[in-house]
Amino acid sequence: MPAPKPARDIATEITNTIIARLEAGVPPWVRPWSLTGEGGRPLRHEGTPYNGINCLWLWSIADMRGHRSRYWMTARQATELGGCVRRDAQPSMSIYASTFRKAGVPTLTGEASAQLIRFLRSYIVYNADEIEGLPSYYYPRDVAPTAQLLSDRQDAIDAFFAAIPAEVRHGGGEAYFSPVLDYIRLPHASSFRSADAYASTRAHETIHWSGHQSRLDRTFGKRFGDRAYSIEELCAEAGAAIICGELGLPTELRDSHASYIGHWLDVLRADKSAIFLAAAKAEQAFNYLRAFDVDVEARDPSPMKLAA
Repeated sequence: MPAPKPARDIATEITNTIIARLEAGVPPWVRPWSLTGEGGRPLRHEGTPYNGINCLWLWSIADMRGHRSRYWMTARQATELGGCVRRDAQPSMSIYASTFRKAGVPTLTGEASAQLIRFLRSYIVYNADEIEGLPSYYYPRDVAPTAQLLSDRQDAIDAFFAAIPAEVRHGGGEAYFSPVLDYIRLPHASSFRSADAYASTRAHETIHWSGHQSRLDRTFGKRFGDRAYSIEELCAEAGAAIICGELGLPTELRDSHASYIGHWLDVLRADKSAIFLAAAKAEQAFNYLRAFDVDVEARDPSPMKLAA
């Protein structure tokens, strides 16, 4: 009788992939951008963004395989849309959490309390680049950066940050959030190499701002390199990437990036749940910040809306 097949360790598989990307100097949250939305958040077949760990995971897979489309779907969904998965297509997985109740051990009184066990499950998805016959908006297209498109994008960026009631102090040569005094410090916008670089850095520090004890109350850590500090930085990097993806901004490497990689790798190697925690906190922070901008839906430039 053949030995039973071991259960797939999804958490370890994902963590090892992200570790490999970091070791190669290509963090999954450093994103390009184009006017077609390429580089933005991964999308389901109906245009809903993937969130949490799925966002980082599918970014990693897309980068490794050279996919340009943001869309992912099951083979059945592709068929329903009139498409056909290519025979040489490489499957990936979409992850979700599930639970089951495990009967507890009876006590001396005869009572037994059930335990709720959480675990990860997955299902197969394919990138639209490997599916033929889908409607055209599932595939990236080259769009010239017209003055109007760039102006509309800048308006959306300005509106997003203007709606957030964070105190931002400009001046000096450093970018940081002070949890004690509750303000963001940024160099003047003119000190950055581009307006996009300024906005990307502001997104990172604004994610930190969301974690203040009076808001989402995340643990910031006591010193550079400790676990809480490293996870908060992972959260800020991933959260800033989500903001940038929504706003059509490239996510850029900061000058301090190299000094963080070693600490991130130490945390991820020691704890396969760390990247899941950071991704979940990043998604929570993004949703918290996005809620300040009540007009965001009216400005949504998603490819499906552009194609409508």
